[in-house]
Amino acid sequence: MLLLLLAVLPSVFLIAYIWRKDTIEKEPPSLLTSLFFWGALTVISAIVLGAIMEAVAEELIEPDTLEWLILDNFIMTALVEEGGKYFVLKRKTWKSPEFNYLFDGIVYAVVVSLGFATVENILYVMDGDLSTALLRAVLSVPGHAIDGVFMGCFYGLAKRYDFAGNRGKCRAYLRRALWVPVLIHGFYDFCLSTEDEFFIMLFFAFEIIVTAVAYRTVKKASREDAPIA
Repeated sequence: MLLLLLAVLPSVFLIAYIWRKDTIEKEPPSLLTSLFFWGALTVISAIVLGAIMEAVAEELIEPDTLEWLILDNFIMTALVEEGGKYFVLKRKTWKSPEFNYLFDGIVYAVVVSLGFATVENILYVMDGDLSTALLRAVLSVPGHAIDGVFMGCFYGLAKRYDFAGNRGKCRAYLRRALWVPVLIHGFYDFCLSTEDEFFIMLFFAFEIIVTAVAYRTVKKASREDAPIA
């Protein structure tokens, strides 16, 4: 029971934090609940697609090589997971009348990301121990939230350009809403999977920097929030 609680609490804390930062117009709990639920379901698509891609990759690339590590972390993990989150985000909110402020994009993306992170965390923690729960509470769950911050920031800007009729800018920011989280997520996993001392140190430096940037992004976006229109 303690491990289950520790698996869920980081997501609860982070959702509460991002919800408080939405100061102008709170999003409906029903919408956020739906986004969390569908984000959680993307764990299934990530497992299935990851397994299929891994089976194909094993026929083409030798495991435990640099090429394999890049493909595994950036494509079979990061792209599959962030792609699933992006699909849910776009499908559930792009045409929603509630999506009327820039900061809404960050709220939506973080909630979807934490839906995924919560289920993933439960699976890992229930199969691990207290140290697993604490380590993932500090690194893995906030990592997914950070990916959501960057996804949501670009997603909100894409919506503004869409409203303004600038289709080129809209498509450009939608691409960034997907690829920036994929690159951050992929680099995070790649550094850890190498098990090399240099890359482990690089990981911690990268984690500090990206966390600080995400935190400042949330504060600035909350303070300067404005209508999409």
